[in-house]
Amino acid sequence: MYAIIDCNSFFASCERAFDPELIDKPLAILSNNDGCVISRSREAKALGIPMGAPLFKYKEIITQKNIQIRSSNYSLYGDMSERVMKLLENFSPEVEIYSIDEAFLKLPESDDYQKIGFSIKNYIYQCTGIPVSVGIAPTKALSKAANNIAKKFPKKTDGYYVIDTDTKRIKLLKWLPVKDIWGIGFGNTKRLQLKGAQTAYEFTKLTDDWVKRNMSIVGLRLKKDLEGEPTILLEDELQNKKAIATTRSFEFTFSDKENMKERIATFASRCAEKLRMQNSSCNIVLVYLRSDRNKRADSHYSAKRLLTLPHATNSTLVINQYAQKALKDIYKPGIKYKRAGVILMGLIKTNALQLDLFKNEDPKHKQLMATMDALNEKYHGRKIKLGNQDLQRTWKMRQAHLSPEYTTKFSDIITLNCKTI
Repeated sequence: MYAIIDCNSFFASCERAFDPELIDKPLAILSNNDGCVISRSREAKALGIPMGAPLFKYKEIITQKNIQIRSSNYSLYGDMSERVMKLLENFSPEVEIYSIDEAFLKLPESDDYQKIGFSIKNYIYQCTGIPVSVGIAPTKALSKAANNIAKKFPKKTDGYYVIDTDTKRIKLLKWLPVKDIWGIGFGNTKRLQLKGAQTAYEFTKLTDDWVKRNMSIVGLRLKKDLEGEPTILLEDELQNKKAIATTRSFEFTFSDKENMKERIATFASRCAEKLRMQNSSCNIVLVYLRSDRNKRADSHYSAKRLLTLPHATNSTLVINQYAQKALKDIYKPGIKYKRAGVILMGLIKTNALQLDLFKNEDPKHKQLMATMDALNEKYHGRKIKLGNQDLQRTWKMRQAHLSPEYTTKFSDIITLNCKTI
């Protein structure tokens, strides 16, 4: 049997775990630079705050409804996620971390999966204060559907739901709309609806040939999973990214070229570090710039430039060189830039590089990059920078509603003042 554990309103739950006054109150978590809503508590959803709501458009409603807001506290969320995932290993050695707030488990055989679901839910809450929903079923796709039931009907299910009979499986599939099937996607949803399949059950009644022809082998595996045949297995290790990006909205708008060159150099450097961390090299560098679209008085400007490298590389020096060339092509003076980014694509494993007789990279780059990474890791920060980076500057988000980093910063650890009697 497979189980999926999904933390309920994870970012909001992390805030509540350390600030009990937020419990049962509407709470919204904001994105980078406090731009828009990226997580909402159940109470905030009920008051009509949509996902992605721009803060400046909903300030009046937030004030009227007394909705609490917090800036994204990624240090706290990341640490709490790691704690939850570690605790799940007590129930199974086979754990696939699916996202920051979700994980699949391959459960050992048991006579009582109801008890396991109950135990997981209570154990995670007892150890972390994070409420979770648990779905258990014979396949990953069915466990995801079972989790939908646990979330949608928390009072009836007590936060966990087990599909352990074929009768339960069919009943669930007849209830589940095709748009809510895990991994189905917008295009396949439309395709199935046009075919007359409105529910997951009707999807499973289509022929294998039609599904494979119209939805590829991935769609066929999903169909088999919903039929109760385990076809989508746990992934043993995290897959390397197919693209690496560093993009930021600036705290203030920038117009001068030198500032933009410094920002692009910093973004390119960070991307190169990420490349080396997963032992990859890139073939393509893309740079984009964007003005502040919310300032209607100014004409909006957005541009991007893609450059193909002469050879795959993970050298900060080479990547920054081409990123600066791309910037030169798209930069326009007088524009007030609010956002920029560097994206690396065409990634391949560094140990699988195809050598060229004439265009190979200087071997000194590899040694230099290894030394930079080692020094930066040793001194806990990016102390070694490129010459066109500002040595004193660190990028800082606007976080006007930031909570303390309770679990990762000594100065923010909760202290109790106990009076002696």
